Amino acid sequence: MASVKQIQVTFDCAEPERLARFWCEVLGYEHQGSACIDPSGVGPRLYFQRVPEGKVVKNRLHLDVRVGTGLVGAERVTALEAECTRLVALGAVRVRLLLADGQNESCLVMQDIEGNEFCLD
Repeated sequence: MASVKQIQVTFDCAEPERLARFWCEVLGYEHQGSACIDPSGVGPRLYFQRVPEGKVVKNRLHLDVRVGTGLVGAERVTALEAECTRLVALGAVRVRLLLADGQNESCLVMQDIEGNEFCLD
């Protein structure tokens, strides 16, 4: 049986080049046309393809941008808020902060420049 070596995450969107540039800034990836490439070669390639229809419902799949790994409590929320501020300046939209509930640590729900949901985790 063959094993999977790499994956690519593909986004349907209206403006592939613009969305690719946004996500490259978010993740520190390198821009390659309508794609984002992890310069370390570890993370998946993100590809953005133009589709005629617009986004109408919540994503069934989303990215978690891991900025608070290993942090808890107020220190974690501070890290999430700082990254949120940076991403809002790039055009992202803050949706809501979900505080730790005993089972899950705090995370911050956001939307990218085309309304795709993602979390700062």
